[in-house]
Amino acid sequence: MRDVRDRPSIWEMSAEMDLEIRPCVSADEVRHALAPIRHYFGRSAPNQDQVERFTRVLPASRMYAAWEGGRAVGGLGAFPFQLTVPGGRVPAAGVTIAAVLPTHRRRGVLRGMMRALLDACHARGEPVAYLWATEDTIYGRFGFGLASLTAEIDLARERSAFHTSLATSGRVRLIPPATAEELVAPIYERVAVETPGMFARSSTWWQARTLDDPEWRRGPNGDLQCAVLENEGPPTAYALYRMNSSVERRLQIGSVAVIEAVGVSPEANCAIWRYLLDIDWMARVKAWPLPLDHPLLLLLAEPRRLGFTLRDGVWVRLLDIKTALSARSYQLQGSVVIEVIDEFCPWNAGCWRIGSAGVERTDEAPALRCDASVLGSVYLGGFTWTQLARGLRVQELIRGAIVHADSIFQVTSAPWCPEIF
Repeated sequence: MRDVRDRPSIWEMSAEMDLEIRPCVSADEVRHALAPIRHYFGRSAPNQDQVERFTRVLPASRMYAAWEGGRAVGGLGAFPFQLTVPGGRVPAAGVTIAAVLPTHRRRGVLRGMMRALLDACHARGEPVAYLWATEDTIYGRFGFGLASLTAEIDLARERSAFHTSLATSGRVRLIPPATAEELVAPIYERVAVETPGMFARSSTWWQARTLDDPEWRRGPNGDLQCAVLENEGPPTAYALYRMNSSVERRLQIGSVAVIEAVGVSPEANCAIWRYLLDIDWMARVKAWPLPLDHPLLLLLAEPRRLGFTLRDGVWVRLLDIKTALSARSYQLQGSVVIEVIDEFCPWNAGCWRIGSAGVERTDEAPALRCDASVLGSVYLGGFTWTQLARGLRVQELIRGAIVHADSIFQVTSAPWCPEIF
């Protein structure tokens, strides 16, 4: 197989399909490329304003489409991110907008688009790709591994008491989302740089995505609200949320939909959540996606009232094993040799020595053998080698290697990506 740098940027499908897969060259082509994903939401192609908002954060050249006679029948894009991993950050492709029209399903269109997209990301020097999966059976065949779990809560306000009376300091102030960036962005960055799974947000991202409030995003809920926690000095926490006010038989049955609540310390997190849990006229507080180790589990007197429900979070794919694994930190002195099987990105295949001294290819006998998707699962610290072995995802070739690998890859917090991209 040719090196990725020798691959053409335009991919031709079989003559039967007469499809061409290539990156978009204009905003108008992006509009066509977005149409397949919008079809599944019962919507037509986006208008000019929606396309302009989208291309502010995802350049046309990073949006791929499968073209048939001038019409896009599939689309796939990748945001340019700086992803936080244990001990550092790494350039990453945030894969998004994956869809193929139902008229062209099961014909290899998604595979062709993924081939072109990931090859381009690899050639561009992005060693990692990650995504939120609409369906959890799709992306393993491309080498993505489930890398985190995420939680949803639905809590009745009257059962939201903390385990003890906790004094909170500071005051909460409501600010217009349009002017919130200068206050909330530094808070997010302080947390994001230490939290695997989060990515750095540019000012453009804040304005075009996080703080943007188009009507179509609101659903049954109200306008975007922003609250910041202030004490002496700069704000230490913020919350983005919407309220759904509803009354039945003169009883309040509405809810607060928490989009994002971030604090720079346990005390700040506690205070901003206490604010959210105490908003009057609301019967319930709902939130998703939250990290597996969210502090509310131990803050609440009745944690089972949270209805803490788990589902899959982000999925990770290592495009360049050496660069990706070298970007993260490891515990202890020592290393483990892993034989990696990688059919979709065969340049990764082989034996790798991984540890605190670095990452390198080796001819040594491996202690573990696994598919490339397994490396995606352990990369952010969302799963351990022991868990993956129990799920028959990894083969232990030398006794004790699983425990040893866990000691090397150990992390102190669960990965978290607070928004769907």
